[in-house]
Amino acid sequence: MNRPDALNALSTSQVRRLGDAATTLAADDQVSVVIISSAVARAFCVGADLKERRGVSNAELLRQRQVFEEGFRALRAIPVPMIAAVEGFALGGGCELALCCDLIVASASATFGLPEVGLGLIPGEGGTQLLPRRIGLNKAADLVLTGRRVGAEEALQLGLADRLVPEGAARTSALELAQQIATKSPISLRVAKRALKQGIDVDLITGLEIENQAWQEVASSADRLEGIEAFNLRRTPNWPSWQESSR
Repeated sequence: MNRPDALNALSTSQVRRLGDAATTLAADDQVSVVIISSAVARAFCVGADLKERRGVSNAELLRQRQVFEEGFRALRAIPVPMIAAVEGFALGGGCELALCCDLIVASASATFGLPEVGLGLIPGEGGTQLLPRRIGLNKAADLVLTGRRVGAEEALQLGLADRLVPEGAARTSALELAQQIATKSPISLRVAKRALKQGIDVDLITGLEIENQAWQEVASSADRLEGIEAFNLRRTPNWPSWQESSR
């Protein structure tokens, strides 16, 4: 993201571009990991562009919301692991943008918050749903109902951030993490992410069945044969699923 004058505030056009990019990435079989980051040192994203919303009618706001729903839905639908590289402010929709990701790498400068209740709104792009799934209901309620901001260290303690790195190092660290993930079986990455997402809100018996079906899917793949062969021969795997998607 690169709207320096607006600290990457989410305008209608910005969200539309993010959604289009997400749709393109989701359809690309050669993509193993996606990173969302900012070219703006001060902010990952400060949330919705409130200047754009000033004076809009309810009908206009609802039309904009449809764009936001479609854009964020496309981001959440990306089938490969996603990493947010957070420098500076991740507020409102910016925090929700990070919550769309599977892993959040936060620099020491990162600040997270969902201030919507102070604006006569509530988080509307997953904040009330994704945050409690990540950090638990009571801790999420503390952040949502007060609208308070938390720094990088508290975010790590809460489980809102997964890795804490020095200021200015979020993108570099996210790239290193992505490179580590990208060496793994492409089909295993996608299936593992799907199993994690589908199993989080079901009972244990159902969750284990989801895992069993996912395991059988990858166990019958050529990647499983290649992975075991490469391990025994002490060489780097040459994943068949990647080769197949290149044809």
